[in-house]
Order: sequence, then C-alpha cells, then structure tokens
Amino acid sequence: MDKDMKFAVLGGGSWATAIVKMLTNNQKQVGWYMRNTDAIEHLKTQKHNPNYLTSVEFKPEQLLLTSDINEAVDNADVLIFAIPSAFLVGELENLTTSLKDKIIFSAIKGIVPESGLIVGEHFHEAYKIPFDHIGVITGPCHAEEVAMERLSYLTIACADKEKAQLIAKNLSSNYIKTNISKDIIGTEYAAMLKNIYAIAAGIAHGLGYGDNFQSVLMSNAIREMKRYTKRIHNLDRNINKSAYLGDLLVTGYSIFSRNRMFGNMIGKGYTVKSAQMEMSMIAEGYYATKSAYNIKENFTKKVKTPIIDAVYKVLYENKNPKKVFHDLTDKLD
Repeated sequence: MDKDMKFAVLGGGSWATAIVKMLTNNQKQVGWYMRNTDAIEHLKTQKHNPNYLTSVEFKPEQLLLTSDINEAVDNADVLIFAIPSAFLVGELENLTTSLKDKIIFSAIKGIVPESGLIVGEHFHEAYKIPFDHIGVITGPCHAEEVAMERLSYLTIACADKEKAQLIAKNLSSNYIKTNISKDIIGTEYAAMLKNIYAIAAGIAHGLGYGDNFQSVLMSNAIREMKRYTKRIHNLDRNINKSAYLGDLLVTGYSIFSRNRMFGNMIGKGYTVKSAQMEMSMIAEGYYATKSAYNIKENFTKKVKTPIIDAVYKVLYENKNPKKVFHDLTDKLD
C-alpha cells in the first residue's frame, strides 16, 4: 500500500487531539478538521488545542487545519473519525464531496443514534463504503495518558489486514504499541458496550458500593459483553484480549473515564440533564445505552443483559438508582 497516503482526523475533542499527536510522530503533515474556528486560530498561534489536552504542543507546519469538512476529505486518502457518535450525522450533512475510494477508520466509541448502527456499519449502509475500506481503532487507551506519553496499547481492526497494518504503523511510537484484529464488528461493539458498563461502575461508586462489588460488576460485565457480541456477530473471539477486557477495565476504573464520571454523578443524585450540563465532555455511554438496549430487545433470541437493563432503567426510565442497583445485586454472581 502507498506509504505516502495522506491522513486526516475529523473531530476536535480529546481523542481526536490524541490521534493527531500520534500521527504527527510518523507523518510530515496531518489534516485536521474541527468546527471550532477559534480553536483552529489558537492552534496556529499557541500550538495547542485550547479546549482539550492543552499540554500537547504541536508544530503548526505539520497540521493542515480546516473548519471545512469537504476540504479535509478532499485532501486525504485515510479519514479517521473521532466525532462523538451523537453528532456524526449532523457533521456529515455538510459533506458534499465523495467518500468513494477513501479508507475510513472510526475512533468513535458509540452507536449512531439516527441509524442505530455502529459507525462502521453506518458508513457501509449510508455511504456504500465496502467493509474492507472500513476499520476501527480501539483501546485500551485514554487520550489523557497519550498526552503524557505513558505507554499505551491500541487495537486496529479491519477486514483488510494491509490497511490495518498501515494505520497501526502510523499510530505507533515508543509509547504506543499496536495490535491487529480481524474482528471489526466485535471490537466496535465492545468499545460501545464498555462505556455502558463504565456508567454502571460510576453509579455503583456514587451509591457507595466498594471495590468488592466493583470487581463482581466488572466480572459480570465482561461475560455480558461476550454474550452480546456473540449474539451480534458469532465469531471465535477471545474476550479476554485487550480490545475487550482491557478496554472495559480501563474505562470502568480509570479516573480519566468520562463515562464512569457521568455514572458517579448519577449515583450521587444528579439528574441525567444536570450531569450532562456539568460535564464538559460527551459521555458516549449515555447514547449507547439506549441503542444497545433497543438492539437487544429486537433479538429473536433474547440475551441476558442485567447490567445494560439496569443502566437503561436509571437513565431512560428515571428509576431510582439505589433501588435498581439493589435489585441488580441479586442478578450478579
């Protein structure tokens, strides 16, 4: 595959910023689309994103910054989307140029609400992108630790191994190690589900449950994830690998986890709306909960998902978190 392929990252948040940082270790120039024109001007003069990962300093000559999504797409061969799933369709509505022949990788950890699909499936259905041109970038990896250049691991999933290797090579560095996977659907669903389980962990913490319960919750969560992903796409996957279990653990336990933070606020008594207003970042798990619940309700053969059910009741049915989690404790083992 052409080693001189051009890359563009679409999104202005912390994960987009981290991915641009990783790419600039290996690329002379990286396209970067973000809506916020003030942030673009700040980057050009002050050399950092004013809103996210402010400690990361960029060389402006390495960045092809634009607030025009069509310009970003036209000038790149590989597009890495890091736009929150809830806003993806809105951003793509501004797209007039073609995505044909583009390689698209999703770094989005969620479901597209309008279609109820994971991001890769959405691009395939809505834009007729072949699956071998679509890939996923998953953890376990927090943007904040990338900013600090702490050793982190990424899993790159794509049906086309050569394309996965291309992305892996361009994200790798002395502090980023990469693994390749063929399980594009499983890893993307796992990346979505772990955010729901992180909200559950946060709610439990906010309610006063301790480490002993958290360990049981995470143990049940990985088994629930296994049942769910097997029902969605029955592939012989090792659920204990980093892309599944590792990503779940870091999202469920880390102080950097926005989904755990969101859940913690709910457990402490915040309403959903007030918790969302308090946070400066999007908790993808909020949107993922509704989508994951609706998807599994349409399964012809039901799958046991007590944790997803509990989070759904709290977030979307306004059930009392204390009572819901008291009931949940009897469903775990």
